[in-house]
Amino acid sequence: MGCVFCGIVAGETDASVVMRDAGVVAFLDATPLFKGHVLVVPTAHVVTLADVPPAELAPLFAGVQKIARALPAALGAQGTFVALNNVVSQSVPHLHVHVVPRTKGDGLKGFFWPRTKYADVAERDAYAAKIAAALT
Repeated sequence: MGCVFCGIVAGETDASVVMRDAGVVAFLDATPLFKGHVLVVPTAHVVTLADVPPAELAPLFAGVQKIARALPAALGAQGTFVALNNVVSQSVPHLHVHVVPRTKGDGLKGFFWPRTKYADVAERDAYAAKIAAALT
């Protein structure tokens, strides 16, 4: 079976995409820490941060920065949490940066994070639309 994130990048796998930019795709996490949790991935298949060619780091983190700026405006968050895993705890072996909306008292403590679910695809897509609109 192929890489699920490569399928999303290619438009072959369903996802709520919020941004496509030079070498980067951003979409909602299917099992978010909080609603509006976005994954930013390079369009080229790489597994870890160490695998990213240096010339592709700036576009990747420019995409992360755009999403981190958009989430508070789009969702009324007070800030964001940005993280990535390399191999350990990396559920999909394709580099992805998590950008999670945060508010004081949201319950995110340490590394024992709650997971939430969207009520349905329509709610998920509504979050995606809010974030995409904040990027323009």
